[in-house]
Amino acid sequence: MTDYTAPTRDIRFVLEHVTPIGDLTALDAYAHADPELVFGLLEEAGRFSSQAIAPTNRDGDADGARVEGDEVILPGSFKRVYDQYVEAGWGTLQHPTEFGGGGFPLTVANAVKETINSANLAFSLGPLLTTGAVYLLTHHGSDEQKQTYLPKMVTGEWSGTMNLTEPQAGSDVGAVTTKAVPAGDGSYRITGQKIYITFGEHQLTDNIIHLVLARLPDAPPGTKGISLFIVPKFLVNEDGSLGERNDVKVVSLEHKLGIHASPTCVMAYGEDGDGAVGYLVGEPHTGMRGMFTMMNDARLGVGIQGLAIAERAYQQALAYAQERRQGRGPTSAPGEQSPIIEHADIRRMLLTQKAYIEAMRGLCYLNAHALDLAHGSTDAVVREQQQKLADLLTPLSKAWCTDLGVELTSLALQIHGGMGYVEETGVAQHYRDARIAPIYEGTNGIQALDLVGRKLPYDGGSFVKGFLADLAAFPDELPDSLASIATPLREGVELLQDLTDWIFAHREEPNEVFAGATPYLRVFATVVGGWLLAKGAKAAQDLLDAGSDGSGATLARDDADYLEARIVTARFYAEQLLPQVAGLAGAVKAGAGDLYALSGDQLASR
Repeated sequence: MTDYTAPTRDIRFVLEHVTPIGDLTALDAYAHADPELVFGLLEEAGRFSSQAIAPTNRDGDADGARVEGDEVILPGSFKRVYDQYVEAGWGTLQHPTEFGGGGFPLTVANAVKETINSANLAFSLGPLLTTGAVYLLTHHGSDEQKQTYLPKMVTGEWSGTMNLTEPQAGSDVGAVTTKAVPAGDGSYRITGQKIYITFGEHQLTDNIIHLVLARLPDAPPGTKGISLFIVPKFLVNEDGSLGERNDVKVVSLEHKLGIHASPTCVMAYGEDGDGAVGYLVGEPHTGMRGMFTMMNDARLGVGIQGLAIAERAYQQALAYAQERRQGRGPTSAPGEQSPIIEHADIRRMLLTQKAYIEAMRGLCYLNAHALDLAHGSTDAVVREQQQKLADLLTPLSKAWCTDLGVELTSLALQIHGGMGYVEETGVAQHYRDARIAPIYEGTNGIQALDLVGRKLPYDGGSFVKGFLADLAAFPDELPDSLASIATPLREGVELLQDLTDWIFAHREEPNEVFAGATPYLRVFATVVGGWLLAKGAKAAQDLLDAGSDGSGATLARDDADYLEARIVTARFYAEQLLPQVAGLAGAVKAGAGDLYALSGDQLASR
C-alpha cells in the first residue's frame, strides 16, 4: 500500500484551534484569506497532492534522475505533474501580489507544502528552492532584478537554486573560492564549481535562476568577503524573452541514498570561456545576508519535510497493520491470526508516530504563524516579538522535525517487519528519503548551536524566559479531565526552565554549553510539542463539552471520534513521550570534559 491521503481534517483543526488563522485574517495584509476560502483551497490542494503528485513517488524513486550531455532527465511523470502544478498556481500562494502571487499567509502556503512534500519529497524540492529564491530576491534584489525575474519565478515558469557548497566549503561557507570578476558593463564573470546543487539542472522550467556565492577580486577572507550573484541558465533580453545559453552547466549528479528523482548536481561556472554572466545582488561582500534570508525560509521548509515524510510513512504503516495478519491478538479465538494492529507493541509504535506527527505539525504551523504576524501586524511591538518567536522556533522546527522524520519512518519500516526491508512495499523509500533532511540547510548540530548561541540570548535572555513562563502557566488552564496531561507538561516545563538557567549560568564557558546543545534542543522541542498537543486537547474537550463543532452545528459522531482521538493522543504524548526529556538533563549539563577526554588514537583503540 503506497497511497497517500492528505490529512486535511487535522490541518484544519490546527489552523482553527492551535495556531488560529483568525489571528491572521484580522490583519489588513491577510484580510482576503477568508477561513472558508482557505479551507476550500486546502481541500483542493490535498486532492491534487494525493491524486496527481503521490502516484509519481515510486516511479521517481525507481527511475531517478540522469545526465545526458548537458541536460538532466527526470522521470517522465514529473513534467506532466509540474505543468499542472504551475497551471493551478500552487507555487504562487505566499508571494507578493505585485509579482503575480496570491499574498496568502505563509501558514496557509506551508500547509499546502506539507501535502506536496508527503506526496513526493523529491518532487517538492524544486519548488522549495524556487520559493526561497523568490523570497531572497524580494528582500534583497534591485527593482530591475525583481521585475526581470520574479514574475516568472513566482508562477513557477522559471525555477531557482541556491549555490553555496564547494568541496572544501560545506558548513564552513567562508571557505568559498568561486570567483566573480567585473566585466566593465555592470555584469560579472563567474568561474568555479559548486556541489550538492538541488535541481541545478532539469527540463521542468524554461529557465533556471541560480543564486551563487562568489568572491570579488578585492574580497576580504571569510564570510565577510562573500558576494551574491544571479546567474541565469539562459540570459534574459530586455523585452523579457530568453537569450543565449549562459556558461553554466551540470558536470555530474550525486548517487544518493534517497530522493533519487531530485537531481543533486555538480555545477560548473565559466568552464567553456571567460566566465558565466552574473549580476550582483545587493552590495559587494554582503552575500551571506541575502543567502541567510533564503536559508532561514528553507530551514522551516525542511522541518515541514520531516513532518510530511513521517505522515506519509505513518499512513502506510497504519494501512499495513490493519491488513497484515500474524500471531494471536488478546481477543482472538484459538488458531485465529489477528491483524497486527491488535498487538500492543504495534499500537505503541503507531501511537508514537501519530503523537509526534501532531506535535510536529503544531510546531511548524506555530513557526509560520509567528512569521506571518511579524510580517503582517501593524503593531511594531507585535512584529518584533513575533519575529523573535519565529527565530527561536526555527532551529526547533528544522532539527527536531527532521530527526523525528528519520525515527518515525524507521518505526514505519519496523511495523512492516521483514517486508519493510524489501523495496517492493515502498516503505523503505520513505526511510531513505528522510535521512538527508537532518543534514541539509544547516546540519541539526548547527541548529542546536544556533539555538543556544544566538536565539536564547535575545534581550539578555528575557524573551525566552518569558516564553517559558507562558508555557509554565498553561497547565493551570487545563480542566480536571486533562490532569494527566497537565502534570507531565508542568514537570517538563520546569525541567526546561532549569536547563535554560544552567545554560545562562555557563554562558562564559561556551564549549560547556555547546556540548549539551543537541540534547537541550531535543528537550526544548519536545516540551513545546507537548504544550501544543495540550492546547489541542483543551480545544477538543471544549468542543466535546459544548456538543458543537464551533459553528453552532451539532457534533457528528465522526467528528466526536476525531476529537476524542486528539485527547488520547495528547495524553499518550504527555504520559509516555514527554517524560523522556528527564533522561536528557544529564547530557545537557555534563559539559565537554568527556567529549575531549580521549585522543583520536584512544577512540580508535579496541
